Amino acid sequence: MRRAVFAAGLGLAAPLLTAQAKPVLVPDVSQRNIDIAYSFTGAELLLFGAVLDPGGRSPRNDAPTDVVIVVKGPTQSIVIREKEKVAGIWVNAGRLRYRSAPSFYAVASSRPLDQVVDARTRAIYELGLDSLQLSPASAEPSAVQDRFTRGLVDLRRRAGLFYEAPGAVEITDGVLYRARVSIPARVPVGRFTAETFLIRDGRVLAAAVRDIDIRKSGFERFVAQAADRHAILYGLFAVALSVLLGWAAGRIAVRT
Repeated sequence: MRRAVFAAGLGLAAPLLTAQAKPVLVPDVSQRNIDIAYSFTGAELLLFGAVLDPGGRSPRNDAPTDVVIVVKGPTQSIVIREKEKVAGIWVNAGRLRYRSAPSFYAVASSRPLDQVVDARTRAIYELGLDSLQLSPASAEPSAVQDRFTRGLVDLRRRAGLFYEAPGAVEITDGVLYRARVSIPARVPVGRFTAETFLIRDGRVLAAAVRDIDIRKSGFERFVAQAADRHAILYGLFAVALSVLLGWAAGRIAVRT
């Protein structure tokens, strides 16, 4: 009797448990490894995936599905200098060092971010250039920090290393999605992450991450590894090569 009552209770509770279950993201990326050679002019990543709702249910029509994809490069310490014109000459007037700043940041979304989530949620998940959580190394006033942060974002935006792409994520039937993210030729090497967020009613319901390795290949990789693993020998070789090339250029100039 108790077993029958327990089974009946589970049967009644199953729809409620299924309704409370959250959807799951299944993301992927077209390239997990990107090799940079001397002829590298950039790459284009295709990020795609599916939204699996619990129990195979179709997404509700009254709750539109939004997808936001954030691609980040490895963090690095950076110093931003501010120039000022003194007596007609541009000189360094101030500087601010950041302990960690993403070397690359791109965000693609199905709609403009301010239409998808509020400012608080954007700040929590760092969705958008205005929501990046940078780490200044000095206790400067907030107005100074904001000025230098705007300068950092502007510099990297002009270099193609920071950008936003609202509307770049295409969603089919609320289930399949895809987006393209451009990787510039000047991209740094290292471990990148592509994080996908599923958003409904302004709430982040699911998130998933895929790693992307960008590395040098061929002779460029050999030089980079030599400089990293054998810094002293690499420096001595570079100096010797410079002296040799200078001497050879001088001899050629004398003969001509």
